[in-house]
Amino acid sequence: MRPMHGNGIIDSVAHEQRSEGSLLHGRNRKDVEAGRRSRGTEAGRGGAPGAETGEAAELGVGSWAAVLAPRLAQFTAVARHEHVTRAAQELGVPQPTLSRAIVRLEDDLGVALFARHGRTLSLTPAGRSFLASAERALTDLERATESVRADVDPAAGKVAFGFLHTLGPETVPGLIRSFRADHPRVRFQLVQNYGEAMIERLRAGDLDLCLTSPVPDYPDLVARRLDEQKLRLVVPDDHPLAARKRIRLAEAAGELFVTLEPGYGLRRITDALCAEAGFAPRVAFEGEEAETLRGLVAAGLGVALLPPPAVPRPGVAELTVTAPRAVREIGVAWLDGHPDTPPVAAFKKFLLSRRGRLLPR
Repeated sequence: MRPMHGNGIIDSVAHEQRSEGSLLHGRNRKDVEAGRRSRGTEAGRGGAPGAETGEAAELGVGSWAAVLAPRLAQFTAVARHEHVTRAAQELGVPQPTLSRAIVRLEDDLGVALFARHGRTLSLTPAGRSFLASAERALTDLERATESVRADVDPAAGKVAFGFLHTLGPETVPGLIRSFRADHPRVRFQLVQNYGEAMIERLRAGDLDLCLTSPVPDYPDLVARRLDEQKLRLVVPDDHPLAARKRIRLAEAAGELFVTLEPGYGLRRITDALCAEAGFAPRVAFEGEEAETLRGLVAAGLGVALLPPPAVPRPGVAELTVTAPRAVREIGVAWLDGHPDTPPVAAFKKFLLSRRGRLLPR
């Protein structure tokens, strides 16, 4: 399987989250089953039916997280106030309900978290240790919640956007600049890669949208053609063909070609155009980046079919191909059925509005 070279990620606001580790682990099956029976009985007496047992089933047998997550805020409130009634008032729950919840938590853990002194409580050594982990877990949850809410914020959310290397120098910076004129706070996570790698990342949920070529045709993706780009036959400036302005691709049948590696969209287009011209290209070098190929052409290693450069490169001549029609289509793709966040929907609408004028002229 091809390694995913050239993958760059840029996010103007990075969210770094570090796990503090599992609060507790090593729970045995007997404890789990006992806890489930206890929670099922309590739910039947008025608790939320299935609220805890359903989550535990999803997280797997032995998961402390599903058992403890609904109770951590209750525990920390009681620990902070050292008084059940005051904690219940803060949480907005009846005092008996909170008292039962704390007792159930201690029963499930098999350890006393509080020492009782009439109406007041104090943490035991085990309770103090558990409180530190509980507070870290709640802090991480708060940060995670803030992060995902920030990503979907219509004004300042995040768009994970992939694009081809050849679109990086001019096209994508120009698109983002234009979009951010009306959406200045939207953040971009940018991934630059070849087409098939970006499609894999769309399917994995790592990307919201990608610009790629050829325009993909897969049942699980939605793709829209946005523009087309002429390809040129690039030759060394001292090559016998360099004095020409135009050429039929069949005239280059005897040349050595430098191309992108198999799997790249431009390589598939090159092979298809050469086949249409009646020959299979003899390949001297297979690379991963178009401008590297242009440099190798300048060095005399061969000729190449390439899109126009962002900046003219010395040492090469670029010839218009008159036959066959040498173009590549550029399109935007996304995963079918994947819901868009507001910033993604806005950027998708913007890209579709650029149909026919995506590329610099």
